[in-house]
Amino acid sequence: MRTSASRLAQRSLAALRSPPHTAARGAAPAAGGATRRAAVPPASVRAMSDVGVSSVSSVGFRLSRSGRFSGETDPLMEQFNASLPYDKRMWRQDIQGSIAYAAALGRAGLLKPEEVKTLQDGLALVAKEWEAGTFETKAGDEDIHTANERRLTELVGAVGGKLHTGRSRNDQVVTDVRLWLRDEITELIGNMKALIQTAVDRAEKEMDYILPGYTHLQRAQPIRWSHWMLCYASQWRRDVERLENILTRVNVMPLGVGALSGHPFGIDRAALAKDLGFDGVIPNSLDAVGDRDFIIDFLFGSSMIMLHMSRFSEDLILYSSTEFGFVKLADAYSTGSSLMPQKKNPDALELLRGKSGRTIGQLVGLLVTVKGTPSTYNKDLQEDKEPLFDAADTLSACSQIANGVLSTLTPVPEKMIAVRLSLSFSWPAIRGVPALRCLSGV
Repeated sequence: MRTSASRLAQRSLAALRSPPHTAARGAAPAAGGATRRAAVPPASVRAMSDVGVSSVSSVGFRLSRSGRFSGETDPLMEQFNASLPYDKRMWRQDIQGSIAYAAALGRAGLLKPEEVKTLQDGLALVAKEWEAGTFETKAGDEDIHTANERRLTELVGAVGGKLHTGRSRNDQVVTDVRLWLRDEITELIGNMKALIQTAVDRAEKEMDYILPGYTHLQRAQPIRWSHWMLCYASQWRRDVERLENILTRVNVMPLGVGALSGHPFGIDRAALAKDLGFDGVIPNSLDAVGDRDFIIDFLFGSSMIMLHMSRFSEDLILYSSTEFGFVKLADAYSTGSSLMPQKKNPDALELLRGKSGRTIGQLVGLLVTVKGTPSTYNKDLQEDKEPLFDAADTLSACSQIANGVLSTLTPVPEKMIAVRLSLSFSWPAIRGVPALRCLSGV
C-alpha cells in the first residue's frame, strides 16, 4: 500500500509540473517519465477477488453495511440515505463503467477471460431490463450501483461479487456522473446551436424590418429587427463556448483510485480511460473522489444560459404586448384566459423567465453544500445530483422551447414603422452582415 500511495503521489506531482494540455490528455507519467503498467499482483492479493467485497443478504444488496455493522438500519434512515429514486437515471452510464472496469480487472490478471465475459454478458442483460422497463428494484437497493450489482449477482452468481474488486462507490459514482454529464452537455450544445441557427436564418430573411431600440426602456434609436435577434445569438454563442470549455473538465476519469488512496491491484487507468472515452485520468486520488467543481461549472454555465433566456423572454413579452405589438406569438406557445377570452398570454416566455431563478438557485445551493465539506468524499456530496439533474432537464426543455418560440413568432413591421416614424432623428446604418456571417458558422 505504501508503494501504491507513493506512486500516486509521484504521478500527481508529475502532472502538476507538466503543461496543462499534457495532464489533460493522457495518464500521468510514472516517476521515470514513461507510462508504466503496474505489475500483476501476487496470488495472495489476487485471491481477494475470489470472494470480492460485495455481499447479498435476505433483504437485498447491502454493500455499504458489510463488515463491522451487525444491527439493522432504521427504515427511515434507509429511505433518508437512499439515492436510487433519482440516480437510477444513470443506469446506462453505471453499466458502461462496469463493463469497462471488468475488462480492466481482466487486463490486471484479477479475472479470468471467461469471468470477464460472464460479467459483461450479465451486465448487458441488466441493461436490457432497464431498457425494457422490467428492472425490479428491491429493498436494500440503496443506489444505482448497488441495484445493478445486486441484479448482476442474481444473474451470474458469485462471480458478480468480483466486479467490485478495488472499486469504491466513491470513485464509481463520480465516474457515472461525469459520463452522464458528458452526454447531457453534448446534447445541450446541439440544442443551443440549433437555436442560434434559427436566429441567424430569421435575421438574414428579415433584415429590412426596422424597430425602435431602447435604453432604460425609453425609445432611443431605430435598429434592425435582425440586429436584435443577433444580439441574443451572440450571447448564446458565448454559452456554447462556455459549455465546450466545461466539457473538457468533465471528460477526465476518476475511476481506479478506490475510496480515496488507491489500491494494490494494478489497474491500468490509462487503458480504462481510453475504453470509456475520457481524455485522461485525474492523477490525485483525493481530488478524484472529492471534486465536484465540474458540476458547479455546469450549473454556472446553465445559470448564464438561463439568464440570457430570461432577458430574451422579457423583450419578447414586451414586444408581443398590446402596448408594443411588434410581434405576434404563435398559438402553440401561448395560452388564453378562462375569464377573459380576448387575452393571449405569453406563458412559454414567462416560464423561460421564471425558470432562470430555479437554475440560479441550484447553483447557489450546491455552492453552499460543497463549501463546508473537508477533502475527499463525504455524504454531503450525494446532494450534488438532484440540482444537477434538475438543471439539465430545465436547460434541455428551455433551449427547445425558446427555439420553438423564435421560429414561429410573426413580426409586425407596420407596428415597428409606426413607432419609428414618431422618432425625430435619423437612424444609424446598422448592417449586421458581418455578425450574420460569423454566427452562421456556429
